[in-house]
Amino acid sequence: MVTSFTVKSVATFISKEKRLGRFRDLVSLSSMENQTKDKIYFYYNHTDSCNSARWTARESYKFMYERPWQDVLHFFSNVVNARLTLSTVFGTDNSPQTYIDVVDDDYKTLELCDEKEERFGRWERVTFKIILSYSGYAFDGWQKQPGLNTVQEIVEKSLGRFVDDKKARLLKEKSKPLEGCAVVAGRTDKGVSAIRQVCSFYTWRKDVKPCDIEGEINSAAPGKLRVVSVSEVSRVFHPNFSAKWRRYLYIFPLNDQENEKQCCENVKEVESFSFARNCNEPSNKCVESSSSENVENLIIGNNKEFEAPNKPTCFSVCRVNQLLRHLEGKLLSYNMFARDTKASRNIGPPTECFMYHARAAEARIPCSVPEEGRKVMCVELVANRFLRKMVRVLVATSIREAAAGAEEDVLLKLMEATCRRATAPPAPPDGLCLVDVGYTDFNPKNCLIP
Repeated sequence: MVTSFTVKSVATFISKEKRLGRFRDLVSLSSMENQTKDKIYFYYNHTDSCNSARWTARESYKFMYERPWQDVLHFFSNVVNARLTLSTVFGTDNSPQTYIDVVDDDYKTLELCDEKEERFGRWERVTFKIILSYSGYAFDGWQKQPGLNTVQEIVEKSLGRFVDDKKARLLKEKSKPLEGCAVVAGRTDKGVSAIRQVCSFYTWRKDVKPCDIEGEINSAAPGKLRVVSVSEVSRVFHPNFSAKWRRYLYIFPLNDQENEKQCCENVKEVESFSFARNCNEPSNKCVESSSSENVENLIIGNNKEFEAPNKPTCFSVCRVNQLLRHLEGKLLSYNMFARDTKASRNIGPPTECFMYHARAAEARIPCSVPEEGRKVMCVELVANRFLRKMVRVLVATSIREAAAGAEEDVLLKLMEATCRRATAPPAPPDGLCLVDVGYTDFNPKNCLIP
């Protein structure tokens, strides 16, 4: 009797719990729907005169992504496959191929010094410098990740043919695939292209030739990944630590209705819009709240409160150039322009970068429609180092500030902000390209945009 009563009680208890569980699920679902409907946003409290003319994060995202990016991707693909060069856009002879290879001369000099002494131990290994060109749309970035198609994975699989016997045995004992190890100058994100990415590979085999490495990598992903050159360098060469500067180019496609005349006329519209809005409540822009952010200088509100229908919808390329030039020749902390980095690494020297060159100019890239080519804005940035997504945030923020009619030193002022909501969301990766990496002192004469 007791056993029968216990079983029945347990069955009743389970039944009640199931009904209670369904009720909890319904409450949770209803709560989620209400939260979505009444979502709360945190916005950075800009205090300058053009605060009401700034786009919100959603407005900025929409402005950036609603562009003919396929024309830019097609252009980068042609450059990667050596069908076009950057001189096609700028009409100059300052093509990266004409001056970047001086790096080999420096390290070949060290190579000759090494040969005077007897080599032993790690100095017996042979180091190769590999310059790669790849289309960003075809890969999930550089860094190897499980289940993703990355440049590093393809390159290292190709290099597996040239590893020495000792390493091959170790990999086999650990049940690991036969792959080489490629060290890179800088990891690119998903969708970011590269024209002259630099990586290195070393082996103790003496029968490996540069042409063998070039052929093996070129056959791995034809049309998407191409070897520009392979050369033997000194063992002290390191693609990342030996580099003195990196050059990025961002190509932003312009719509047909956007031109300098319209953008200049839009300045009056910005001024009148800002004046009218400033008579009312101040409007400030940002994205949804995150508990890891500093909430100082933030205000709370519904997203609709901060989106106005008549905000400026175009910008001046000349104005973007003026904003960027204030960054040149300065060692600054770009903490506010970085993304996906831990807060503990966002203070002090780790966020400081020295910007050698920062310019923007209007140009045209070859395009079937229109026949005269697609009008674009090109942004060239050269610095000793770049933080995660720094270039894309800089480009997006510069465009946003130029459209809002901000002061020329606004980018410098934004560096003093208390949270990253002060800057715009990153621009699309489709327009970004790593042009080259320099191992000698930067020469201002060798710029794509003078």
